[in-house]
Formats: sequence, C-alpha cells, structure tokens
Amino acid sequence: MRQKKKNIRWNTMRILTVGFFGVILAGAFLLWLPICNQEPIAFMDALFTSTSAVCVTGLVTIVPAAQFTVVGKVVLLILIQIGGLGVIGCATAFFLLLKKRITLRERVVMQESYSMDGLGGVVGMVRKVILGTFVVEGVGVLLYAFQFVPEYGLLRGAAYAVFHAVSAFCNAGIDILGADSLAGYAGNPLVNFTTMMLVVLSGIGFVVWYDVIGNVRRIYKKEVPKKWWFTRLKLHSKLAIVTTLVLLLVGALAVFLMEYSNPDTLGGMPLGDKVMASMFQSVTTRTAGFYTISQGALHEETKLVSSILMFIGGSPGGTAGGVKTTTIAMLVLWCITLIRGGKDAECFGRKITVSNFRTGFAVVTLAFLILMGGTLAILMIEKDSVAMTDVLFETSSAIGTVGLTADLTPQLKRVSQVIIMFLMYVGRIGPMTLALSFAGKQNPKDKLRELPQERIMVG
Repeated sequence: MRQKKKNIRWNTMRILTVGFFGVILAGAFLLWLPICNQEPIAFMDALFTSTSAVCVTGLVTIVPAAQFTVVGKVVLLILIQIGGLGVIGCATAFFLLLKKRITLRERVVMQESYSMDGLGGVVGMVRKVILGTFVVEGVGVLLYAFQFVPEYGLLRGAAYAVFHAVSAFCNAGIDILGADSLAGYAGNPLVNFTTMMLVVLSGIGFVVWYDVIGNVRRIYKKEVPKKWWFTRLKLHSKLAIVTTLVLLLVGALAVFLMEYSNPDTLGGMPLGDKVMASMFQSVTTRTAGFYTISQGALHEETKLVSSILMFIGGSPGGTAGGVKTTTIAMLVLWCITLIRGGKDAECFGRKITVSNFRTGFAVVTLAFLILMGGTLAILMIEKDSVAMTDVLFETSSAIGTVGLTADLTPQLKRVSQVIIMFLMYVGRIGPMTLALSFAGKQNPKDKLRELPQERIMVG
C-alpha cells in the first residue's frame, strides 16, 4: 500500500510537471497565431508570454495591450486562470462540470497536489477552492468596474475589470492597460486597495480561508467565545497570517523610508499617496507583479529588500509563488530553537516536526541554488551591460513568480530570456514538486543498514 501511494506521488509530480509544460506550449502556439496579434510576433515572445501567464508571473517581452487582439487577450486570460487554479484544479473543475465520477486514484492525486492530510473531503475542498476563486474574482470585477466602466465605457470597462480581477487574484500581474502597469492609478484608492485585497486573499492560501471561515461560523453559532477567533485556528493558519502581516508591514515601512525622497518613485507624491504606494509595493512582492511606481528607478537597497520579499513569496495552498511564508517562518523558529539550545521548535503551543523542517530546508536550499545559478548565468551572458542588482531583481521575480522588473526583461538576449522562462517554470511547480519529492521519501537501503555516526565542524 505504501509503495502504491509512493507511485501515485511520483505520478502526481509528473502530471504537474508535464501538465504545466503542455499548457505553456499550447498557449504559445495560440498566442503566435495571426488572429491573436495586432502585428506579427516572434514565437519566442509568444512562448515567453505563455510561460509568464501559465506560471502566473507577469514578466513580458512585449506590451500585451498593444500586441494582442481581443482574441489574444481572451487566450491570455484563460492561460492566467489555468495557471492560478493549477492543472489539477482545472481538471477537477472539468470533471465536476461533466458530473464525472472521481476515482480513488484521482482523489489521491488531488490530495498530494493540495498537500492535504487525508482523503476525507478532498473533492469538497477542491470544489470550495474553485467556488471561492470565482466568488472573490467576481467581487474584484465589481469593484474594478466602478473605475474602469466610467473611464473606458461599458463593454471595454467591463472587460478590463474581468481581466485585471483574474490577473490580480491569480497573482499574475499581467495588465492590458499599457506599458506602465497601474502607475497611472498610483493615487487611486479604489484600484490600489482592490488589487491589494485580491493579492493578499489569494496569497494567504485557500486552506487558511476555510479555517478562518469555519472558526467564524463556530463563533456565530456561539459554539466558542469570540475571544477564541484566532486561538482555535490551525497552526498553519496562525503562522501564515502572522508571517504575512509581519512581512507586509516590514516591507511597506522599508519602501517608505528608503524611497521617501526619491524623485523618481515616492518623492513627488503627497504623504497619503506615499503610504499607499509603499503598501502596494510591499503587497505586490507577495508575487502579484503589478506596480504603481517605477521599479527601475528604485534605490539599490529597495531592490534588494524587494528581491528578498519576492523570494519568500506568499503562503502555501494559494496562487502565490516563492518558497512560502510558513517555510521561512518555520526555519527561523528552528534557528532560534538551536541558538537557545532547545530540542523542539515550538509555535503557538505546538511542536513543529523534524520532517517538516527537512522538507522546508530542502525547498529553500534548492530554490536558492537555482536562483543563484540563474543569476550568475545571466550575468555571464549579458557581461557588463546590466547591473547585478537588476539581474537579481529579475531572477528573484521569475523564480518567485512575481513579475516585477527593473525594465530589464525586453532588453535581455534570447538565451537570458530562456533562463528567465526556466526560472518561472521552476518557480510555479518547484516548491510544490520539491515538497512532494522529499515528503515521506526514503531510500530502501536505509532500512537494511545503519552507518556509524561522526561529527563534523560547523560554523
């Protein structure tokens, strides 16, 4: 039975890996068609755009608003939605729509892909994820419509509202407004806070959603006191919420202080707009990709802080990328435990398992090595034509599936763009696939022998 589950785990990894790759290729061919373009497009640009959309990143080598026709923009929107829900989620939605019976094997695949503890309620959970996605996106469409419909007219405004609600919720960051993302709305509270709401809700993770909703329901029914609204949440939810809030506040404060006098970013804004733009910059590094201030004009220290935030990304079980907030929080807790000489890492009165730590450590280490490898490769290819900080900003954005760029993506050589595509692909499937690779995996030889221990010097 254990061997069968192990095989299903590897099958799940193959489905995710090949599935995303297949969708990217199909999307590239569709975006390459003349019917999708205002003018001819190179296949590499179509492939790059498809990769960015499916991997919900947002980096582009062309301007989607000017390049694609209505058909092309619809294709782009579909690719973003598929990328946001994921291959397994979209396949499940298709099965549910056709009222097809979902087999036990398919349920196990769903369980592995969403990192659920058991098979019980897995189909219901995926159904809730799909329903919740469309409900929140619908709210986003309605809010955006208040801005875009009066500005662009009913049909065009409604289309813009739909596209940007899906793009924001899926953390894609691709827009069809022009070449400057949401910079034209830097002082618009409606657009700013709607975008931030969609990004944070999707980035916090669906598991946290339904844990919070379930707790609120219990409080409403007076099954538990109101003061227990947070304490009765699962450890994962507590850690995801607290870490997200800390990173958002620290990121916003850092951007505000470092860019306060920069005339090319926050310098010329009123105080209220500076605060809002700082908040937006911190939120968008959760892997959203939209921006309201020039990323190329940021100070070097701001780019470095943003690169770190992009590498961390959002929380597991949502549409965000990165190595995830809970992973970093867990590693920090283990580090504190070791420094204090403790035995077990504790958080909110619970012990974090060693297997959890090993999985998280493997994910962060491999992601960091791939990030550094991609950064070094691009620096070698581009030689002295680009700054190292800008390249690190770009590669962090790619592997974190963020989509922010210091105006570098279109300038890169094709080989460098291929590396960026690879990083986006790894960033989309990487943390999840790596977790599946290491979770519960055991070398058969370990069962047959036990080697003698020996200490090595550390630090």
